[in-house]
Amino acid sequence: MKKKFLLSCLLIIMAWLPSFAQIQEPVKFKTELKTISDTEAQIVFTGNIDAGWHVYSTDLPSGGPISATFNVEKIQGAELMGKLTPQGKEIENFDKVFEMKLRYFENTATFVQKFKITDASYQIEGYLEYGACNDENCLPPTEVPFSFSGKGNAATATVATSETKAETVNQPTAENSVAETTAIDSAATVALSDNETSVQDYWTPVIKELNSYGETTSQQDRSWIYIFFAGFIGGLLALFTPCVWPIIPMTVSFFLKRSKDKKKGIRDAWTYGASIVVIYVALGLAITLIFGASALNALSTNAVFNILFCLMLIIFAASFFGAFELTLPSKWSNAVDSKAEQTSGLLSIFLMAFTLSLVSFSCTGPIIGFLLVEVSTTGSVIAPAIGMLGFAIALALPFTLFAMFPSWLKSMPKSGGWMNVIKVTLGFLELAFALKFLSVADLAYGWRILDRETFLALWIVIFGLLGFYLLGKIKFPHDDDDNTTSVPRFFMALISLAFAVYMVPGLWGAPLKAVSAFAPPMTTQDFNLYNNEVHAKFDDYDAGMEYAKRNGKPVMLDFTGYGCVNCRKMEAAVWTDPKVSKLMTDDYVLITLYVDNKEPLPEHIKVMENGKERTLRTVGDKWSYLQRSKFGANAQPFYVLIDNEGKPLNKSYSYDEDIDKYVDFLQTGLDNYKKEK
Repeated sequence: MKKKFLLSCLLIIMAWLPSFAQIQEPVKFKTELKTISDTEAQIVFTGNIDAGWHVYSTDLPSGGPISATFNVEKIQGAELMGKLTPQGKEIENFDKVFEMKLRYFENTATFVQKFKITDASYQIEGYLEYGACNDENCLPPTEVPFSFSGKGNAATATVATSETKAETVNQPTAENSVAETTAIDSAATVALSDNETSVQDYWTPVIKELNSYGETTSQQDRSWIYIFFAGFIGGLLALFTPCVWPIIPMTVSFFLKRSKDKKKGIRDAWTYGASIVVIYVALGLAITLIFGASALNALSTNAVFNILFCLMLIIFAASFFGAFELTLPSKWSNAVDSKAEQTSGLLSIFLMAFTLSLVSFSCTGPIIGFLLVEVSTTGSVIAPAIGMLGFAIALALPFTLFAMFPSWLKSMPKSGGWMNVIKVTLGFLELAFALKFLSVADLAYGWRILDRETFLALWIVIFGLLGFYLLGKIKFPHDDDDNTTSVPRFFMALISLAFAVYMVPGLWGAPLKAVSAFAPPMTTQDFNLYNNEVHAKFDDYDAGMEYAKRNGKPVMLDFTGYGCVNCRKMEAAVWTDPKVSKLMTDDYVLITLYVDNKEPLPEHIKVMENGKERTLRTVGDKWSYLQRSKFGANAQPFYVLIDNEGKPLNKSYSYDEDIDKYVDFLQTGLDNYKKEK
């Protein structure tokens, strides 16, 4: 009960987190100068990384995230020796965000740059640039500035240490005043635009105004709720299998009959249900303790593990089809059952619940296995426990309810062939999801045996066969000989066949929003006829704002990145919707700003953030600074609606492929703009 109470409190707290906490600070770097000899020294960058985030290493392939690089702006009396070198526990894995094999660091990252001292005194200034991502979004290219000087004598060489947070350390928050959060000096103002007055209006921070439009629910909160309900649905499915359903009336009757006191019988049934919850939640916690949070996160992108998951789900599917029975050794259940008979009280009831867990494994095992694979690869420490909590509550619910209301037992559906239909249906679903894990491995090794059209063809066949099975056209070993098709089976067959037909246009490039999270990316499609894309009018903020002002239109700012996969998903799944594209093209001026655009600015721009000077060197730096200073955010995708004077019209929007929410986001901003006029 304490765990359930703490979990409930945690979910409530997460749901009420204020939306102004958008600036993320996942990395903190320390820079240090170490003297090796009279003529050699090295600069060491040591970063502490928050759980769930990783910092990418050096010399990564093109098309992926930004590599860690050492950049020199001023060097006197010294020369560099070699390249920036990563040190420590470097991980090489398939990154599901960029869909390629990459090298990165978790928890701690260390980079070292050696240089040779060529004069009696030396000075070196510059910055380390690196990229950081988690499974949902990425930060813009981040700089760690440094400035060191010293003499060529080891005894007098300067050893300096400075701490610098990853670009976000001095970012504005909703609680800061405008004067405190950011300031653009006069030189920067001139460089940002030729029109000083318009810059003052367009670049003025609007963090407080943006927050006044409401809060945004935490993505982690939504994922936890999703995991709980996924487990709950899995538990409900397990109930209607031949291994569990027939046991319910037997168990409830046992508790009610063994005690003359009805209240005690009900209390025993409640204890039995609570024991089931404890057993399965303990299983979820054990998964986390055995693997650890970082290992669970690595499972989601590890090619070898994904192949094993695929094979495991295929075996589970074959078991549900009736090829064989997955059972635990009978001596285990016999031993536990014997102990239950020899004991009494709470221990006896707990052992009875444990016996149920063992004898029902042939039906619950594949469901639990699939659930644990899915939730474990989220990388969350408590995800397996939350999933098992939902599963156990659904499984334990009928034992307690039927004990409280024994008359309901009479209306309970009798065991029959319908339970095997559920098992076989689950087998088809597990076979379909096995392809998802095989797809990850295929992308990792570049086999190209499971491109998008191949994947869709297999899913079309699987769900087509499921539809024919539900219509009684296909039989498996444990199916009965009834040739009639019940009404529920007919409607299930209708849904499965319709889903198979829905996927057919995907073979020629249709987006298929319903399966975009499972199918390989569109880039693996060899034959693609789809070209319905929305393009921005401007990729320059000031030019776009001037155009909007002249034409009397509101503006939609799209802060994105060339390597932002979730940005591409939004563009393919949401922007192509007719309602969305019409609003964006007809009613708004769309300005797309790439925060990782490495095109150098004509002149470096000096800006002040929280009293510290920072240099903007590239176009991406400029747009990243705009996002941080004006809107108090630094992750992409990030969409914000403003009027043609730079004031917000609605709360911001991030990664969420809900079409209706996005339409409401755009329409609300348009309505607020019209009210201003």
